[in-house]
Amino acid sequence: MNTSVGNTARLLGAGLRALLVLTVVCGVLYPLAVTGIAQALFNDNANGSEIKDKSGQVIGSSLIGQTYNLPKANPDDPEEAAKPDPKWFQPRPSNGLGSNSVNTRYSLILSGATNKAADNPDLLKLIEDAKAAVIADNTTKSYTVKPQDVPADAVTSSGSGLDPNISPAYADLQVHRVAEQNDLDVKRVEKLVKDNTTGRTLGFMGEPRVNVLELNSALRELTKS
Repeated sequence: MNTSVGNTARLLGAGLRALLVLTVVCGVLYPLAVTGIAQALFNDNANGSEIKDKSGQVIGSSLIGQTYNLPKANPDDPEEAAKPDPKWFQPRPSNGLGSNSVNTRYSLILSGATNKAADNPDLLKLIEDAKAAVIADNTTKSYTVKPQDVPADAVTSSGSGLDPNISPAYADLQVHRVAEQNDLDVKRVEKLVKDNTTGRTLGFMGEPRVNVLELNSALRELTKS
């Protein structure tokens, strides 16, 4: 009987010691080590790829898209459609799943695609309407947008609905409208787009892209100068 109690006590003691050691190693030392390495070697990524303005204030993440809309005439009317602010470069359409009353900069509560087939009538109508809007919104007194110049990313959402990037072609299509709305020279805005264009990863992976938040942040600084 005493032997049984002693064995049980030793097993409990060994289990508690193992629990304590594993808790310290896996619950304290390992997370601290990983956090330290991440902060030292990948500080930007570890902190959410934050984008800050010149004052140091965080204005968003380079990984998540934002909308740039005009204020609603009636903020309490859920049926009122948001209208894009012509002063800013616009991102891809965001056809996500649901709405969000907390993050009003992006009306999504879940990320995801529309899950509509390529021949779905609703999707085709959505694309046709988006294309007509892109042409109308970006045609200025000195520049006419042709239907064949509208790139695919201007009228379709990404798989996540949160794509922060647009193609250089879509950014270039918006240059004249942005320049006109902000009383800027077209060449300056074209250079702004070029300076904020990222090439293919390692020179061959993916496609050239423009981060809309970074581009609009640079535009904001340009309009202040």
